[in-house]
Amino acid sequence: MLNQIKTALLLGSLTGIFLVIGYFFAGTSGLTIALGFALFMNLITYFFSHKIVLFIYRAKEADKNKYKNLYRDVKQVSELANMPMPKVYIVPTQTPNAFCTGRSPKHAVLAFTEGILELLSERELKGVIAHEISHAKNRDILISTIAAVIAGAISYIAFMARWGAIFGGGDRDRGGSSMIGLLLVGIITPIVALIIQLAISRSREFLADRTGALTIKDPNALADALTKLHSGVKHNPLKFGNEAMSSMFIVNPFTMKGMMSLLSTHPSLEQRVGKLRSLKV
Repeated sequence: MLNQIKTALLLGSLTGIFLVIGYFFAGTSGLTIALGFALFMNLITYFFSHKIVLFIYRAKEADKNKYKNLYRDVKQVSELANMPMPKVYIVPTQTPNAFCTGRSPKHAVLAFTEGILELLSERELKGVIAHEISHAKNRDILISTIAAVIAGAISYIAFMARWGAIFGGGDRDRGGSSMIGLLLVGIITPIVALIIQLAISRSREFLADRTGALTIKDPNALADALTKLHSGVKHNPLKFGNEAMSSMFIVNPFTMKGMMSLLSTHPSLEQRVGKLRSLKV
């Protein structure tokens, strides 16, 4: 419940930032246009994002004969979670990872890389399956889509604000103060929006970890899997795809070093494993 409240507050904060800078930059009419555009993009992303993601990562529906054990495990965990059986796809890469996509629990798609199927034991893989099914159950795809669209709209308006300040836009009666205000809006708001978006992503990862662990009543299975996956990705990061979609995977598929790790869409391995190891079932 705490994670759900936190997510609602963070989404509300993103929306509030969007409304404030939209009104500051373009007034009521500009804000109305921006909201309409964001809503349109949200609908497109909501209904078609799963097809786009599967195409980008070259995922193909898993052959039921070749991957019969995987289908069996997904079915077992789905039943434990009281969820419809999702579609199962395979991503042709040795990078060990998995993700969930689809606009609702009834349209869920679980995608597994060839690498994760080779790396994990059946028990560990069930922990990963439970985590991904929990994303569908908790409607995280919808939430992350809304967050991404709002944050993207904020970044776009901020970009216009920066150019408006550079070329003397804003209220002429207020002169330099207006240009400084536009410049501050253009620089600060996208940073704040990114921080909030990352907080939402990390919050949903913690929730999926907990929900999945409780579903199969084995927190250590997912903790062990995460430890292996982090090491596997470190030695064999994904060589294709879009880094903007890294939040979809159970672990970040791209290597992030130094200060860049602060911008990770996922909590640290230590935090996730620590919470899972302390979980009572």
